Amino acid sequence: MANSGSSGLLIWVSSILCLMCLSLGYNPVDNYLIDCGSSTNKSVGDRVFVDDQFYSNLLSNPHIIFANASSSPNSSAYNPSLFQTARIFNETSHYTFAVKKSGRHWIRIYFYPFVFRNYNLSNAKFSVYAQNFTLIKEYQSKVNPEVREFSFNVTSDRLVLTFSPFSNSFAFVNALEVFSLPDELIPPGATTIGPQGSYQNLWEHALETVERLNMGNKAVSPLNDTLWRFWDADGKYLKQSNVEKFLSDIKAVNFSKGVVTENIAPSSVYGTATILNTESDPMTNANVTWLFNVDPGFDYLVRFHFCDILPRPSARFYFNVYIGSSAVVQYLDLLNRTSDVGVPYFMDVITRVTGSRMLNVSVGPSNNVQYPNALLNGLEVMKISNSKESLDVLDSFSPESSKTKVILIVGLAVGLFIIFVLALVLFLLCRRRLADLSHRKAEDDFAMNEGDTIYTAGSKFSNGTPIFSTSKFGYRFPFVAIQEATDNFSESLVLGVGGFGKVYKGVLRDETRVAVKRGTSQSQGISEFQTEIEMLSQFRHRHLVSLIGFCDERNEMIIIYEFMENGTLKDHLYGSKYPSLSWRQRLEICIGAAKGLHYLHTGSAKAIIHRDVKSANILLDENFMAKVADFGLSKTGPEIDQSHVSTAVKGSFGYLDPEYLIRQQLTEKSDVYSFGVVMFEVLCGRPAIDPSLPREKVNLVEWALKCQRRGQLEEIVDPRLEGQIKTDSLKKFGDIAEKCLAEYGVDRPSMGDVLWNLESALQLQGNEGRSSHNGKMTEKVNDRANSFEASVSNAQVSMGSMGELSGVSMSKVFAQMVREEMR
Repeated sequence: MANSGSSGLLIWVSSILCLMCLSLGYNPVDNYLIDCGSSTNKSVGDRVFVDDQFYSNLLSNPHIIFANASSSPNSSAYNPSLFQTARIFNETSHYTFAVKKSGRHWIRIYFYPFVFRNYNLSNAKFSVYAQNFTLIKEYQSKVNPEVREFSFNVTSDRLVLTFSPFSNSFAFVNALEVFSLPDELIPPGATTIGPQGSYQNLWEHALETVERLNMGNKAVSPLNDTLWRFWDADGKYLKQSNVEKFLSDIKAVNFSKGVVTENIAPSSVYGTATILNTESDPMTNANVTWLFNVDPGFDYLVRFHFCDILPRPSARFYFNVYIGSSAVVQYLDLLNRTSDVGVPYFMDVITRVTGSRMLNVSVGPSNNVQYPNALLNGLEVMKISNSKESLDVLDSFSPESSKTKVILIVGLAVGLFIIFVLALVLFLLCRRRLADLSHRKAEDDFAMNEGDTIYTAGSKFSNGTPIFSTSKFGYRFPFVAIQEATDNFSESLVLGVGGFGKVYKGVLRDETRVAVKRGTSQSQGISEFQTEIEMLSQFRHRHLVSLIGFCDERNEMIIIYEFMENGTLKDHLYGSKYPSLSWRQRLEICIGAAKGLHYLHTGSAKAIIHRDVKSANILLDENFMAKVADFGLSKTGPEIDQSHVSTAVKGSFGYLDPEYLIRQQLTEKSDVYSFGVVMFEVLCGRPAIDPSLPREKVNLVEWALKCQRRGQLEEIVDPRLEGQIKTDSLKKFGDIAEKCLAEYGVDRPSMGDVLWNLESALQLQGNEGRSSHNGKMTEKVNDRANSFEASVSNAQVSMGSMGELSGVSMSKVFAQMVREEMR
């Protein structure tokens, strides 16, 4: 009995010691906790935030402006008392912290803009720097309290944090945390996902926490985390609400059998999970997807937390993990990674975000497994500083683009200055001659554009005085004219948002409606801006969107196009308020877009490769005539003695030619592949990539080709087209789409051949659903096709039916037809 009592006492003492160790949590070597603007210390859990005056010796600017909020904020994941006071800076000020331990340090900065006397903290404009990193380039006020969290390596014996107010403004901060991190927390590097994945070193980069989620829809307070982190509940980030299930079993977590510690994530994270809901259907095959808002133009470190806490006995399961449409890992077997259930495991990858402001993460069951399931316990998303050593979206331009932009602006400034001086000296002598030249140039431009009206900025906004324009580009509009046309870029006039920037509806003074595309600092860049203007200035075609002008004043990048009444093809296919299109309309739109692309490929000595063909870049006018748009990524085709152009891969994911993606060899057939994707979008009424769908349906091309080859194409047709498509028309359409999506470019048809087969599919459809607005155009094309058929018949080529024409190359024929339409 004595031995039993001693054993019991020993267990009791050990338990108490364990609890004491656990309560102590992590004890950082460097640890600065400052309640800014406060004159008293504040206890938050087991930590004490020291009053501001205690650390006043750390500040380069000891001038004190303390502010007090009239009331505590309504809600915050962190202790509300830390937001009640603030220190205000009227000039650039530096905190200099002594560093005892080199390595990664965390900086948490607390912000809550309240009103104090003459200071409305919501109006503060300032930047924040740490060492050589830009943490915040321009503070953006938020109504609710926020904590911004950054980490970076400190290799010296001090860490300098700088608050720099804008002129005639001020900076503020409510509280600060600066402390050293456990060595195991942030990896020295990670692998990027994608076809050309490589290892990226993180040692010289700063990180900013964008999202930190606890799955199972349960938030975790900083008081329950050894590193005082807040883990948000994942429910509001889920894309669906019918395929997932929340699970909790914190007791099942076992840190003792693995290498992961609670510093990586607490048991309250590993002990909860969001899993695939298989209760109603044990063979459910769907992905659980989370969506996040992020800043484009940056790399992101994404950390996945896993722990198998499924009830036992449960079958062994395998699942896939995705970021966007890219597989992070397939057939993930947690038991193989951890050797036992309940053992935590985490995985780090890096992904690049370009164009879109959305990042989606998915988990779903692997194919052909006996027990489909998937789970995720926690997720962290951290932005990685760019080559400018910045974490701010205002610095997301690439150095190369910025350098090019600076050179161009300086060149333009010098050139304009020289022109101004020469014009001032020679004005009186050359007045008549300049007037004659201007008149003659206007006549040449009118002739070049075949009588189309060209709206010069001078004709509307400068009392008839021509505005400087180059021989390559269109017409330059003054920025004030564009402001006027768009009601100072009113948000109510936004037509859409793309990688380059926002597109606004505008009305010029002569009542001409236009579309105004305004580039942003995180857009594709000045080279794309120049390319688009140059391309559109060279070509005029009824199926290419027309350029009206541009503006490059005040570092702006603005392009003005003809207004397209019915938006984009994508708008009418899925995900918008626009009405659906009939099958005949869809065919005619495909034919129009194919004509535009065929003209690009054959209308000049060198082919022009669009490089970004997608449904969002096919616009529809008031009569639903299709026009190809967005030439910012276009590229001149190969020389006569070359088969391709070697260039970096650019375009939109889901539409990229796999041959171009792998070999970086661009040809006209790359556009043909992308057009094939668009054709299946048109047929199925869904996007090219949709991670919310079951795994086999995520990629439209894979799914559609599988159905096409099985002879089951009618099963994936847009339900809104039910009963509209004739069998022969569908077969012809599916056959040519399949050929467009051949793995190798040499096996794909030309755009001329695609166009011919689409015309054939339209004829096979007959007159059902014919729309009056384009009936004459279709009849005109059909007449030409019939004439050509007769000529080929005379040449003893057997054509028993239109369906037998698919093997005949029509590139030259349609090139001639396109030129005739230009006359």
